Amino acid sequence: MTSQESAVLRVVVVDDHTVMRAGVVALLAPDPGIEVVGEADDGRAGVELVERLVPDVALLDLRMPVLDGVAATRDIVAGPSGTRVLILTTYDTDTEIEHAVEAGAIGYLLKDTSREQLVDAIRSAARGETVLAPRVAQKLVAKMRRPVQAALTSREVDVLKAVADGLSNADIGRRLVIGEATVKTHLLRVFAKLDVSDRTRAVVVAMERGLLDGPGAR
Repeated sequence: MTSQESAVLRVVVVDDHTVMRAGVVALLAPDPGIEVVGEADDGRAGVELVERLVPDVALLDLRMPVLDGVAATRDIVAGPSGTRVLILTTYDTDTEIEHAVEAGAIGYLLKDTSREQLVDAIRSAARGETVLAPRVAQKLVAKMRRPVQAALTSREVDVLKAVADGLSNADIGRRLVIGEATVKTHLLRVFAKLDVSDRTRAVVVAMERGLLDGPGAR
C-alpha cells in the first residue's frame, strides 16, 4: 500500500526562511491526517529529501538558494517518487506562476493562505487535483483572455534594457550605436506591443512577462 492510500499524508516543507518554515509546520501539526516528515532550507536539499523520503506532497517556496523552486519542482516531477509539488510563496506574478506550472507543480498557493485552505490544498494535491489560490486563478484566467501578444525584437529588448538602466534616449543611442530618432521609433513600437504609454510602465510590464533579464531588470 502506498502512502497516498493510507490515512496519513506525508509532507515535506522546503523553504529557506526558518521562521516561515516553522510556521507552516506548526500550522499542519494539529491535523492528524497530515505528518510533516522532513524539512529543507534550499531547493537541492528539498529534492534530495523527496528522493529519500518519498512523501505524498512537497510544499516548496519559489525563491531559494542553491536551486530555486521551479528547478526543484522540475527535478521532483521528473523523478520516480510520484510526489506532488505544491508551491507556497509570496510571489504571484504571471511569469512566476507560469514557470511553476510549466515545471509540473500541481498547485500554487500564496503565504496568506489560511490553515484550513492549506490543509485542503494538501489533500487535493495528494489526490492529483490542481489547486490554485483565488488570486492566482484570477491572474491565469485574465491572461488567457488577453489577445496574443506581439513578441519584441532583440533590438527592442536592447532598448528596453537600456531604459531599465535609466539611460536617456541619447544615451541609449550611444550605447547601441543608433540614432536618437531610431531609439524613439523602437520605443513607440515597444509601447504598442506592450499596450503601455510610458517608459516606466513598459519596463514594469516587460519584467512581469519575463522579457527582461540581466542587471537592468533587477
